[in-house]
Amino acid sequence: MYTPLLKFLLGGICTGFLLSCTPEPSPEQTIDSPNVILIMTDDQGYGDLSCHGNPWLETPHLDALHSESMRFTNFHVATTCAPTRGSLMTGKYCNRVGAWHTIKARHIVWPEETMLPELFQQAGYATGMFGKWHLGDNTPYLPQDRGFEEVLIHGGGGVGQTPDYWDNDYFDDTYFHNGVPEKRQGYCTDVWFEAATDFMKSHKEQPFFCYIATNAPHGPFHVDSSYSKPFQGNEAIVNANFLGMIVNIDENIGKLRNQLEEWGIADNTLLVFLTDNGTAAGCSLDEKQQVIKGFNVGMRGKKGSPFEGGHRVPLFLHWKDGKIAGGKDIATLTSVIDLAPTLLDLCGIENPLQSEMDGKSLRPLLEGADWEARTLFADTQREDFLIKDKDYAVMTDQWRLVRDELFDIQQDPGQTEDVSTGHPEVVEQLKAAYEGWWPHVSQRKDDFARIPIGTNPQVLTAHDIHTEGGVAWNQGYIRSAYPNQGYWAVSIDAPGTYTFDLRRWPIESGLSLGDPAPEGDILPTGLAYKMGKALSIIGAKVKIGEEEISTLVAEGAESAKIEMELPKGMHQLHADFLLESGESFSAYYVYVEPSKRP
Repeated sequence: MYTPLLKFLLGGICTGFLLSCTPEPSPEQTIDSPNVILIMTDDQGYGDLSCHGNPWLETPHLDALHSESMRFTNFHVATTCAPTRGSLMTGKYCNRVGAWHTIKARHIVWPEETMLPELFQQAGYATGMFGKWHLGDNTPYLPQDRGFEEVLIHGGGGVGQTPDYWDNDYFDDTYFHNGVPEKRQGYCTDVWFEAATDFMKSHKEQPFFCYIATNAPHGPFHVDSSYSKPFQGNEAIVNANFLGMIVNIDENIGKLRNQLEEWGIADNTLLVFLTDNGTAAGCSLDEKQQVIKGFNVGMRGKKGSPFEGGHRVPLFLHWKDGKIAGGKDIATLTSVIDLAPTLLDLCGIENPLQSEMDGKSLRPLLEGADWEARTLFADTQREDFLIKDKDYAVMTDQWRLVRDELFDIQQDPGQTEDVSTGHPEVVEQLKAAYEGWWPHVSQRKDDFARIPIGTNPQVLTAHDIHTEGGVAWNQGYIRSAYPNQGYWAVSIDAPGTYTFDLRRWPIESGLSLGDPAPEGDILPTGLAYKMGKALSIIGAKVKIGEEEISTLVAEGAESAKIEMELPKGMHQLHADFLLESGESFSAYYVYVEPSKRP
C-alpha cells in the first residue's frame, strides 16, 4: 500500500495507468499505415541549421533530412514554447485552447480538448512521447492522460524549472516515467532519443506515433564541452553552448535514422521535423529587433517577437513510401495549426474534429494541387489574461501586418520598411481580419484550466500561480527566495477534509523550510545552481473562499500542514508563508490530498 509521501511523488499515476492501455485497432487501420516520428526542438530558429546558411554551425544529419524532404519555407508557429505545443496537439490557435503563456498555468490546454495522440491511439497506433511536454504537470493534463501510453518527460517548460525533479541539471537526472520519478544516466537529449528508440523497437511490428520534444537548445545552456568547443572564442557567435546543443541534437537524429534503416522501417515512416519558435540564442538584436550579431537568415526578431524571426521556423516532412521525399520547397503560407489535420490525413485516420480545427491538411500542397490562399495569425501574450491588440501579426502570402506596421514580405523579407501609408486598403483589410479572429480565439479569456483536487493527490507549484507579478518558475528563483504572491485556480471535485502540505523545497530535496539549498553540481559549463538563501519562516496560512486557517511553524520543520474541510466547487487557493520580518510569500510547493470524506 502506498504511503502518502509516495503518492505525492507518483503524482496522479493512477489516472495515467488507466489511460495508458492501448486500444484495439479500429477496422480502418491497415498494416500499411505509416509510423510517425514527430521531432520538435526547443528554441532553435530557422537559421540554426547549416542547410539554411548558418556560417558556423554544421548539422549534417538535419541537412540530409532537408535534402530528402518536402520543406515548408513559409511555416509559422507561436512565438514561445507552450503555445506552439498547444496548437500542435489540437490543430487550433493556442489562445483558443488555453495555452497562451509558458507559466502561470496558462500553458495548460483546456481539459475538454481532444489531442492528436488520442486520435492516433484510437486508430490502433502505439503512442509515446519523450522530452518536453509543457502542457500541464497535474492530472488530468499529463501526457499519459491525453493519449500517450509511454511517457518519459521532465517537468514544467524545461529541465530545472519548478515542476521538474529537484536538482535536475541536464546530466544524469531524474525524469518522470509514466508518472514515476526514475533516475536516468546521460545527457538529457541523449536520454530522450534513447528512450524513444526503445519504444519504437518494442512497437516496430505495428504502427507507432512517437513524439520526441527535446528541451534543447533551451536555456540554461548546459552541454558537454566537446560539442561547444568548436564555437568558443568566435566573437561573431552569440552563444557557443547553444550551438553545441544543436550539434548534439543533430547527432541523435542521425543515430535515429540509421536505426530505422537497420530495422527496415525507414521507408514507411513519416518523419517530421520542426522547431517551436524563433531562435532564442542564435542572434542578438538592436532596439528595432534587427540582428546585430549572430545569424537569423536576414529575419527581424527572435523568440517572443511578432516579427518574422519570432515565429517562422523549419518544417521538414519525409515519407519515402508516401512519395513525400526528393527535396522540394513549398513556399505557401502555412502554420502549426495545420500539422494535426495533416498527420491524420496522411495516415488515413478519420478526423472527427476537422470542422472544429483552425488548421487544414497540407496534403494538397504536398501533392502539388491547388490551394486557396489564407490569412493566418500569430501573437505574443505572455499574460495571465489575454490582451487584445498585443504584439500580433496578421499574415498573407504577400503581407505582414505587425501591430500598426505593414510589410511586403516578398519584397522585404527583413521587414525593414513600413509601407502602411502607401497601402491603406491592405492595412484596413488585415485589421478587419484580426478583428474577426480575436473573438474566435478569446471566448474563454477569463476562464481557468483548473487543477482538480479530489481523489488523486496533487502537487501545486509556484510555476502555476496566477498573479499580475512574476512567479518562481524555475529552481534558481526558489533558491533565491523570490517573493511571488498569487493563487492557484483549483476545483474541489468532492466535499471533504483535505490536507495542505506547504513547502519551500520539494519533498525529494529532504530540506527543512529554513535551510539554504546546497550548491548544485559542477557541469562542463560551470556551477548548475548557486547555494540557496536561508529563511526564517514562522507561520503558514491557507485560504479558500471565506475559509482561512493559519498555523505556526516549528523550527526545523520541513513543511507546514493545514487541514481544511471544503465543499465541492471552483476556488482560488492561497497558500502563504509568513517570515519573521513580517513579509509573506506564496509557498513554492503545496502537496494536497484528501484526509477525510464526509
